[in-house]
Amino acid sequence: MSLDAKQTESQPIGSVSELESIFRSAERTTGKLLLGLEHERLLFPLQGADPVPYEGVSGVGAVLTGFASKGFSEIREAADKPVIAMQRGTETLSLEPGGQFELSGSPFATAREAQAENLKHASELKDVLSKLNLRAVTLGYRPFTELSAMPWMPKSRYRVMRETLGARGKLAHHMMLMTATGQVSLDWRDEADCVKKIVTSARISPVLVGLYANSPIAQGKKVGAQSFRSQVWNDVDPARCGYPNAMLDGSFSYRAYVDWALDAPLLFLRRDGGYLAPKLTFREFLKSGFEGKPATSSDWIDHLSTLFPEVRIKKVLEIRAADCNSPAMTGALGAVMRGILYDATALDEAGRLIAMSSPAEHRALHARAQVDGLGAVIQGKRTLADAARELVQIAAGGLKRLGDDDVSLLEPLREIATRGTSPAVEVLKHFDAEKDPAKFLSRFAI
Repeated sequence: MSLDAKQTESQPIGSVSELESIFRSAERTTGKLLLGLEHERLLFPLQGADPVPYEGVSGVGAVLTGFASKGFSEIREAADKPVIAMQRGTETLSLEPGGQFELSGSPFATAREAQAENLKHASELKDVLSKLNLRAVTLGYRPFTELSAMPWMPKSRYRVMRETLGARGKLAHHMMLMTATGQVSLDWRDEADCVKKIVTSARISPVLVGLYANSPIAQGKKVGAQSFRSQVWNDVDPARCGYPNAMLDGSFSYRAYVDWALDAPLLFLRRDGGYLAPKLTFREFLKSGFEGKPATSSDWIDHLSTLFPEVRIKKVLEIRAADCNSPAMTGALGAVMRGILYDATALDEAGRLIAMSSPAEHRALHARAQVDGLGAVIQGKRTLADAARELVQIAAGGLKRLGDDDVSLLEPLREIATRGTSPAVEVLKHFDAEKDPAKFLSRFAI
């Protein structure tokens, strides 16, 4: 999510080494490590299954402005532009290109605090939506709508990305318009700590895909994948998605991420209040500039926000493997990653959970997780369900050692891991039993 706030850091970039500074400035060398939840939800009419446009008395724009009664303030790109976000303190409500309604939550010291904010938001959202005869649904992909029927939200960044990203992969518009995800953002102490957390998070991402797979239906049909949302990302843009090799081959560092990012094409460039689409990688832009002007630190910050690897770093570390799920599952995502990444013993244990394999083998496991969920087999031996049970136990041990009351938040994951099947299996059962799209969606409404 980006608010498209006015660019403020216009200092020209003098060298490649300067590009690491955003990561170094984010190091939380003292104090408690924090985390925040971020998630998207799909909006539908209360008794229907059609997408909700921005315009109208029951449109997505009205949903945003409805939060004024909850103490939120409007954010616009310009005074004469539509409302694109709402803000209350450190909470931000915004829109993805297809009207997915997103909460970017506040930073907290515990997962329980983050979950309390998440649950409050769910209650407020339900209240606002009920007055507009709308509802929010927790699935990872729109199950019935055709891509051609989807509205686009009125945001300048999305207009240019519609063209530039759409030219990079055949499923880019599916990602932008149809998918919904849940994420958790976390801190690191220094570069070594960041490297260990990034590498471990990459190693366990297939397990998270299996635990959170919740998108087996598209265009009213079974798609043969339990996380079609995750599968969509396979054909968005190979230069900015998936796993950079350095996350999987033992060579990750700030500079390795910078080098990977430099070779990704620009999706846009902001100049004089507008958006340009130069056909350059950031490396080429840094070397030669564009239309006589050099690359700036603001351009680099924008560019980092258009990269979508499975584990992303900007000023926080983002875990991106999860489909949208219930509010309880969103809270569990914060708890499981806090327990793993913020306790040294758990971090070591999680790093050994899946035997080291080549980057190609790891990507193949990720692909199997997308299709088979927790039933995916790891190197011909155990399944992701086996690894998931261990992962939940590792996280529980970490949370207990951290000493905060977050362990109970893991219960939804423990139930799924014990059952051994992804949420998508229940979605498929409900799909087989309920042929009315509107009634099917009711099962997953908050």
